[in-house]
Amino acid sequence: MGKRVYLGLGSNLGNKERIVRKAIDKVGERVGAVVAVSSFYKTAPWGYQSVHTFCNAAIAVDTDLSPEEVLFTVQEIERELGSKKHREGDGSYVDRLIDIDLLDYDGLVLDTHSLVLPHPYMHKRTFVMTPLAEIAPQWVHPVLGKTATELLEGLRNEK
Repeated sequence: MGKRVYLGLGSNLGNKERIVRKAIDKVGERVGAVVAVSSFYKTAPWGYQSVHTFCNAAIAVDTDLSPEEVLFTVQEIERELGSKKHREGDGSYVDRLIDIDLLDYDGLVLDTHSLVLPHPYMHKRTFVMTPLAEIAPQWVHPVLGKTATELLEGLRNEK
């Protein structure tokens, strides 16, 4: 039996919803069975200024790939769909056609040069936690021990 993986997707250039849907289709072809897709959320850019809003979503995928293979495959999909880079040379974020983040790999805690799991900033980002809580409200953050719903409530209470 495969591993359950959660991915966050976002686009703020072009036909955003179409690009996110295309990315989800490609994930289904190459990573594994897409078993849940959240609603699409319109959100403001995070960590930088832009006039372009994002279309964000989260998906659950059952995969037989390793965490590194999932990462490599989604990065390949990003490049195929036209995303060049997500940051400037100074580390600041830039607009992008598609961004696919590996949020969680079956509860694995990992910290290597190429991959940190769970995603190190996911619990601080409403645009990640809102769609994740929609499709997996009882998912438990393997480090913080809180459900997606609890983490989202915490973010909402900070405002």
